[in-house]
Amino acid sequence: MNPSELLSAAGLGLGTGLALIIAIGAQNAFVLRQGIRGEHVLPVVLVCAISDALLIAAGIAGIGVVITAVPAVVVVIRLLGAAFLVAYGVLAAKRAVHPGALTASGSRQARPPGAHPPLGPVLATVLALTWLNPHVYLDTVLLLGSVANQQGPELRWWFGAGAALGSVLWFSALGFGARFLRPVFAKPRAWRVLDGIIAVVMVALGVKMALGV
Repeated sequence: MNPSELLSAAGLGLGTGLALIIAIGAQNAFVLRQGIRGEHVLPVVLVCAISDALLIAAGIAGIGVVITAVPAVVVVIRLLGAAFLVAYGVLAAKRAVHPGALTASGSRQARPPGAHPPLGPVLATVLALTWLNPHVYLDTVLLLGSVANQQGPELRWWFGAGAALGSVLWFSALGFGARFLRPVFAKPRAWRVLDGIIAVVMVALGVKMALGV
């Protein structure tokens, strides 16, 4: 396998993964809030990144088994995946036209240095926000799994590795860089730019998948 093909598949996975997770949502807002407060940031980031990696791997492996058993399902997955990507891109475009702002709600009073809430409730919250969100199964398992398998048996795991890396980069930046990112992501203009990029990426991938190229 040509190294450039491996890097290309990983890069595609990285871009697709980032396009899916960079959006206003409860999980991102929670990570941002923890980062701003400086409370259990590393465990929260690890839970989010590891959860995404597990879901991505499950999507790639599970859909791969189905494709092997019923090759004709590739066409169905390709068309459904294309439709989902285009629809996702349209929603992102609407968000770009009417942008929101990512804010971190919570206590208005700063905690004393070194005073943190118990780790257990924090982990329980981030696990619930991650695993009880129905969209995570559509985006991470079904969508990324289907796009990954479009790359072929030799490249799908490189695509998955790129997507998992995207999760690590995003949640690390959001959690550890939250104090610097908060003024940026609190502005609708920043989300307008991000959602515009997401819209272009999703629609382009959807058209490419629909055409089978």
